[in-house]
Amino acid sequence: MGSLIIVMALLFTLILGMPIALGIGVSSLAYLLFKGGIPLQLAPQMLANGLDSYNVIAIPFFILAAQIMNAGGVTDKLMKFASAAVGHFKGGLAHVNILTSMLFAGMSGSAVADSAGLGKILIPAMKEKGYGADYSAAVTAASSTIGPIIPPSVPMVIYGILAEASISSLFLAGALPGVIMGLLMIIMSYYFAVKNDYPAEKKSTFKEMLTAFYKAIPALLTPVIILGGMWGGIFSPTEAAAVAVGYAIIQGLVAKELTFKGLWDSLKDASIYAASIMLIVASAKLFGWIISTEQIPIKFTNFILSITQSKYIILFIINLFLLAVGAFMEIIAIMLMTVPVFLPLMQQLGIDPVHFGVVMVLNLMIGLLSPPFGLSLYIAQDIADISYSKAVKATIPYILLILSILFIITYWPQFVMFLPNLLG
Repeated sequence: MGSLIIVMALLFTLILGMPIALGIGVSSLAYLLFKGGIPLQLAPQMLANGLDSYNVIAIPFFILAAQIMNAGGVTDKLMKFASAAVGHFKGGLAHVNILTSMLFAGMSGSAVADSAGLGKILIPAMKEKGYGADYSAAVTAASSTIGPIIPPSVPMVIYGILAEASISSLFLAGALPGVIMGLLMIIMSYYFAVKNDYPAEKKSTFKEMLTAFYKAIPALLTPVIILGGMWGGIFSPTEAAAVAVGYAIIQGLVAKELTFKGLWDSLKDASIYAASIMLIVASAKLFGWIISTEQIPIKFTNFILSITQSKYIILFIINLFLLAVGAFMEIIAIMLMTVPVFLPLMQQLGIDPVHFGVVMVLNLMIGLLSPPFGLSLYIAQDIADISYSKAVKATIPYILLILSILFIITYWPQFVMFLPNLLG
């Protein structure tokens, strides 16, 4: 009965449109009141304990680093380098869009930030050059999903905290799938460019390409410093996030593009975004304790294993479930509610939590493109000034491409675990 109370209360708050952090807190409080005999002082204690983690500090730092890099002109340098590298191919701006997203992923780790930041620049430029508005929105939204796969990644940090998995290993595990994902998108975009006769940009001279690369080197070194430092044991993921902030400030000041106002605005924006995530993380601690008390993970594991003991079928079922809920809910909320339930089952099946983490994050990225509530697609569609139905139709080929990659990483764990195993 307690399990039913908290599930129904949570669903009711979501239907009312209540913010997810408040919804989790209200449903948890409803459970405590229903059960009785549990001191209500437990709630604030659990909320505080939810943030009493060294790894949690990495979340606001990574968000702040991305904001400062945007204010410091890093995005513009990456875009110019991408244009020099792939702009001269047929459908050049689409390739620039995708490659910039891959490079920007090493700074932001956020699909929504990628879709909004790059979309405002590239979608109008693509439309002006004769690309379809729906195609421009589709490419922008689809390429934004690379952000949380290629390290660093805020969703990977949150998953690592919930699953008590190595964040360094999660970052490494996402690198290869993320790069392959971007390359396949470029190939698909080239096919559409030839089919629709989209233009190529002017080919850069060797000197122009070297100049663009030289100016982008400081930005390109960001993921190298973050991953290299963690892999080399120089600093932890949290310290890496702090280093990323310091490095972003130095880049902006040396380039003379980061102003005091830009730094202040970055601090404000990052604080607002990080605070909303931290509230969800805090409330999820209490929610997780209730789930554990009600033995929901054990009941769920026993129920699934009573249906089938094939890990391949179980992974297929979980993928379908995550794809379905990802189209309706915010990804961090889904992770906070499902990781404590799914993880014991994954352990029972002998599935590495790092492998499952990459599978889960990519699943939820597809939700950002899927109707009815695909947020990245909504943002791109709004910038492109087209109907949502047109944007969805144009995005379907990219969704199918990402689904094929999801299938590969689900059933070929060695592909995901290659770098973590290689680098220890």
